[in-house]
Amino acid sequence: MSTFLELGLKEPITKALTDLGYEKPTVIQEKAIPQIISSTEDLKAFAQTGTGKTAAFSLPILELLDASNSNVQAIILSPTRELAVQIGNNIKDFCKYLKDVRVTTVYGGSSMEDQIRSLKRGSQIVVGTPGRTVDLINRRALKLGNIQWLVLDEADEMLNMGFKDELDKVLEATPETKQTLLFSATFPREVESIAKNYMTNPVEITSGQKNKGADSVSHEYYSVTERTRYPALKRIADLNPNIYAIIFCRTRRETQEVADNLIKDGYNADSLHGDLSQAQRDSVMGKFRKKTIQILVATDVAARGLDVSELTHVINHKLPDQIENYTHRSGRTGRAGNKGISIVLVNGKEKGKLRPIEKIIQKKFIQTKVPSGKEICQNQLMNLIDKVQAIEVNETQINEFLPSIYEKLKDLDREKLIQKFVSLEFNTMLAYYENAKDLNDLSSRNNSRARSVNENMTRFFINIGRKDSLNPAKLIGLINDQNIGDKIEIGAIDILDTFSFFELDKNFEDKALEAFSSNQPDFDGRSVNIEVTKKERTGGGRRGGSKKPFGKKDGGFGRRRRSSESSSSRGRRRSDRPDRSERNFGGDRRSSGKFGRKRKEN
Repeated sequence: MSTFLELGLKEPITKALTDLGYEKPTVIQEKAIPQIISSTEDLKAFAQTGTGKTAAFSLPILELLDASNSNVQAIILSPTRELAVQIGNNIKDFCKYLKDVRVTTVYGGSSMEDQIRSLKRGSQIVVGTPGRTVDLINRRALKLGNIQWLVLDEADEMLNMGFKDELDKVLEATPETKQTLLFSATFPREVESIAKNYMTNPVEITSGQKNKGADSVSHEYYSVTERTRYPALKRIADLNPNIYAIIFCRTRRETQEVADNLIKDGYNADSLHGDLSQAQRDSVMGKFRKKTIQILVATDVAARGLDVSELTHVINHKLPDQIENYTHRSGRTGRAGNKGISIVLVNGKEKGKLRPIEKIIQKKFIQTKVPSGKEICQNQLMNLIDKVQAIEVNETQINEFLPSIYEKLKDLDREKLIQKFVSLEFNTMLAYYENAKDLNDLSSRNNSRARSVNENMTRFFINIGRKDSLNPAKLIGLINDQNIGDKIEIGAIDILDTFSFFELDKNFEDKALEAFSSNQPDFDGRSVNIEVTKKERTGGGRRGGSKKPFGKKDGGFGRRRRSSESSSSRGRRRSDRPDRSERNFGGDRRSSGKFGRKRKEN
């Protein structure tokens, strides 16, 4: 393997890397750095999460840029503010000894005036989220007419979050002579499409195989029901006393509920999602990096840019809507040469989603039994004993107390002393798991799937379906386009052949009916109308149901399948969608289109 100096980087850069503890380049760095330095060709690079993509594109840019020219020479786009900040900070560390190089990071939720002032002072490198970048371009505060490099980092996630229009606008502001560098952890069709549309005969390099999971990560799944999902999660945490993990949830609401339950049950846990203020998010992320928080419960997008190298576990409380995102989740662990475990909790219906993921990561999931109370207690006890054996005794500080301690314990023999010591530490846990049920018994009537009425949702019929090329993303975009309300929540979506069903927050029922009636929207030339239906949806999505005349309010509300029983066609709650959650703290605007869903400005 080469050294960074052998890759063509000058001494001030390699000196900064040495200070940061970088010894040898990773595979993607070894391939990308000399390619970018020696060629002006566009580059399409695949690299798994945690393989050093930021250094792979930023180091050669630092090598080549003109430090005497204060104009913007490189623009780096990132899907989330957290990742943008992380990239900006990394580049500042890399150019520690390049005194005339300045980096500005721009993103929503932070003072635009401060960012404009920083740009006016001069910055050769700008790192930004797509929405704020476009805002600054529109204000003529950010000029990209002479840039040499455009970097699209986490391109798959930018498309997934609906930044197609923003990318188009940024591209319009850049010269044709620029070098475009596209980096992505997965390469779905949409990323291949963006490469085709935005790049000219790009060179392709890979670190590992496309979309394949990291070799340092093992993959396990636990079979659960809705009733046992959270108890199983707790047992996994209890089985691993030194767990340092991210638990991924699909929605903000689910994230907060799981975190609240863990905190209530005494775990060192907290949540990370778009409903938190930036100050709260920064506080949570700081505590997690310092390991004050042992378990972080997060949405997919909120965890992007969270660069933590020592995670022992990633736990999928629910599988992501897009199975390609599983590689992003699992890639949070097994970094920097460490081993990691990616765990999935699945019910009977969700188990079928594992096969497509196995094809992507080219690994098999190992079925693992939910641990018993006995196994947990044994692990916890042995962990305590290991700590006792490893503890260093500071005799100078405790010597003066030992005589009185020995006197107090003189009547206890060795066995009795150990028993009391263990009981002091573990009576509560031993009592908790004394009569613990076997959570692997899924046949019990007590574990049957619950299908309760969700009184907070109204179920709607819409007269378009699969034959109209409708999918959940397009339906969400259509609903958003009606401007029903900023905080509206979208629940389950069922796409059938000629019609479909979706759920909305019941507080917006009348507004939804009025909006669709007054706007008279069309979908690919077909007139669209909605009606409220109150019949409980069946698990197989069968047709039928009592529908009311258009525009009339129904006294009853539709039943809703529990979120964990969702099928692949299930819709995403609007208030819980990554793009909506990121809007709250990212300030990026996005609009509906082929690759995304509509999103309003902060």
